Amino acid sequence: MASDNYDEEKLLSSSTPPDMNPDFLVIRVVGRIVLSVIKQCWAMCSAMFISMCIFYWIFGGISAFLLLCFSAAGIVYHAGDKMLYHPDNPPNSRIFVPAPRILSLPFESVHFKSLDSTKLHGYLILQPQPLECPTVLFFHGNAGNIGHRLPNAKGLFKHLHANVFLVEYRGYGLSDGCPSESGLYKDAQAALNYLLLRQDIDHSRIIVFGRSLGGGVAVELAHKPSNSDKIACLVIENSFTSIPEMAKQLIPWKGIKYLPLWFHKNKFDSKKKVSGIRCPVIFISGLCDQLVPPSMMLDLYNHCGSERKYLMQIPNGDHNGTWTKPTYYSQLKSSIESIASGRHNLQQEPQHFSIHTV
Repeated sequence: MASDNYDEEKLLSSSTPPDMNPDFLVIRVVGRIVLSVIKQCWAMCSAMFISMCIFYWIFGGISAFLLLCFSAAGIVYHAGDKMLYHPDNPPNSRIFVPAPRILSLPFESVHFKSLDSTKLHGYLILQPQPLECPTVLFFHGNAGNIGHRLPNAKGLFKHLHANVFLVEYRGYGLSDGCPSESGLYKDAQAALNYLLLRQDIDHSRIIVFGRSLGGGVAVELAHKPSNSDKIACLVIENSFTSIPEMAKQLIPWKGIKYLPLWFHKNKFDSKKKVSGIRCPVIFISGLCDQLVPPSMMLDLYNHCGSERKYLMQIPNGDHNGTWTKPTYYSQLKSSIESIASGRHNLQQEPQHFSIHTV
């Protein structure tokens, strides 16, 4: 037992206290370093935290307001399509497209692809001797479908003795896709290309006609240098200088005139493009247009770069019904014939036709 007590006491006396163990020493050193750093940085951390609180208190409202404005701008930017394109007005316009047969017109229901392979639809109304006639490539406005333009197409077919190709943009009528500015431009070029592939029409007598929104589409098509020798004449009726300029006319908010150009998703900047057009151009302006200010048509005429341009101003013509006025077709026909022969030039004064309703 004595030896056992001696061994136990010797063992206890020779053992290292726990707090003197090397592992505990490392932990203690690291802990002291961390505590020291925290103590030294505490004042700085507290100052930074207080500064952040003050900064947010002062500028947080401004930041939130700017974020709100940015979000609202994005909504308005993408809402531009809904405000401009109305393929469902009137209702069922995407389902039912009246055919030319209802007006006893001979026609082909044409299906072709746009430049990006979007499937498009159109009506090609051909004269009995189509090679002996001009062909009107017709671009309609921002609502409805080509079936709603059949009475106008019949007038062109009858009075101008022309073939008429009515084209539905993407997202309109029986065409696939969704409307967009770049998409409509692709559709217009595809329509012209389609006509140039037809062997039963005269490729040297293609007349591009655009009304309202269609005017912006037609201007884009005609101002391309590659199309300058493919279009015999361009006809623009009751169209606008640009969508941003139209927005200033239609939206009752003074601040809209300060919005940058990039704010508008759809621009259709015809005023800029028309200066590059070289083919003969006829501008038809209804002076009682209640939607597009007639001054825009005069502006387009003045900025047009063609050496052969002609302005028909119809005193009682409104936005959608200028083509219904008496002598409209006879004046249009004579204008096309005279401008094609070169009798009208850059210095010509605008022509006023007093057309009276009956």
